[in-house]
Amino acid sequence: MQQVITELLKGSYGEVRLNEPLAPYTTWKIGGPADVLLIPQDKSRLISAVKLLHQHDIPWIALGRGSNLLVTDKGIRGVVIKLGHALETVRFEGEYAFAGGAYSFIKLSVMAGKQGLTGLEFAGGIPGTVGGAVYMNAGAHGSDVSRILQRVEVLLPTGELVTMQKDDLAYAYRHSILHTNPGIVTEAVFKLSYGDRKEVAAAMAAYKDRRLRTQPLQLACAGSVFRNPEGHHAAKLIEEAGLKGLRVGDAQVSPLHANFIVNTGQATAHDVLTLIEQVRNAVSERFGVRLVPEILVVGER
Repeated sequence: MQQVITELLKGSYGEVRLNEPLAPYTTWKIGGPADVLLIPQDKSRLISAVKLLHQHDIPWIALGRGSNLLVTDKGIRGVVIKLGHALETVRFEGEYAFAGGAYSFIKLSVMAGKQGLTGLEFAGGIPGTVGGAVYMNAGAHGSDVSRILQRVEVLLPTGELVTMQKDDLAYAYRHSILHTNPGIVTEAVFKLSYGDRKEVAAAMAAYKDRRLRTQPLQLACAGSVFRNPEGHHAAKLIEEAGLKGLRVGDAQVSPLHANFIVNTGQATAHDVLTLIEQVRNAVSERFGVRLVPEILVVGER
């Protein structure tokens, strides 16, 4: 590991931070340190860094905007690659949107609307990157990524760039093949369609208003914690189990939206994980439904 750190510190790959706390890089504002945080300067250096890590068998994970993510209190061993300017690109060609993996999914939906394109309105409230949205098959308001994605460029752990078509991703509810065959989404291509700018803007404004009224966005959170079980809404089950406001330390089931757990101050990952289990057990006991977390938990346990 030290040999790799020495190589990274030479400055040819990007900015390197050692023993870097990860809480500031997540929307939950929770998480212990990474042994190494690497911020590549551009796409070519990102590829070179991944090849170096593969050569030395060093574990790594990619980090976008840190939403839908819980980093454990002990942090992450190995290297965390923070995706930023290197993959924050966007362009439109007719009805097609080409977006870098680190580009804001919300911003992409806004930009598409300004182009008079419809199909991305649902993304207006998903606070992550394009890469994260592709990885999770993110969705809302009856739509999801699988409905508009055409293909993606993925950087494999070996450092090889490959193109994957939508069908290659084996999409399901909040799942893609990238969960079991990891890689970094460097670019995604979406097929949209021309629409009325005013109608697109009105739909996005309505979605935004609904989010502000129903979600605790003023507090640190990570979006919906649990998947919706078939035939049910997780928030409704949690609320009907009387769990709104339930706390463990500074982690709390939001009184506004029961499928959100908010950090009211100095919550730890242990607080959140304990609260998640309490919610799962209570809902299971009351309704016989075992909730499945939607968030990703990473780091040393």
